[in-house]
Amino acid sequence: MFGRVLHTYFLATRALTLGVRAAVITPDDAFVLVRHSYTPGWHFPGGGLEMNEIASEGLRREIEQEAGISAPLDLSLFGVYFNQAVSKRDHVLLFTCRYSGQIPRKSASLEIAAIGAFGLDDLPSDIDRGTERRMREIQGLEKMDSVW
Repeated sequence: MFGRVLHTYFLATRALTLGVRAAVITPDDAFVLVRHSYTPGWHFPGGGLEMNEIASEGLRREIEQEAGISAPLDLSLFGVYFNQAVSKRDHVLLFTCRYSGQIPRKSASLEIAAIGAFGLDDLPSDIDRGTERRMREIQGLEKMDSVW
């Protein structure tokens, strides 16, 4: 419900919604994922950009808030996706980065119910299908699709 209220607010205040997500990859090629308290499934950490916010800075803020990772990250833009499941004007910038530090067991944010690192062979059953597809694209196992 909270997610719907937020999205309604964004629709009323923005002509185009732009989100950022990070595929944070560990040395053993696992992906850091988060499970939100207000929506089902496991997702890459990320969120919506604020007015006058640079995409990489907004993403670093989101990674720290959601996954508890505040180390300097070398972010590389992987792709731009149309997220038509959310709305007719929602787009997502997906960045990748490598991270070799400790993955926190719990987030300080109330919006995050769980944090984990998963390889393609041990994905949670309730992973977001768009997130899983992006993981496969990053690993070169599927052709890139412009729709989330």
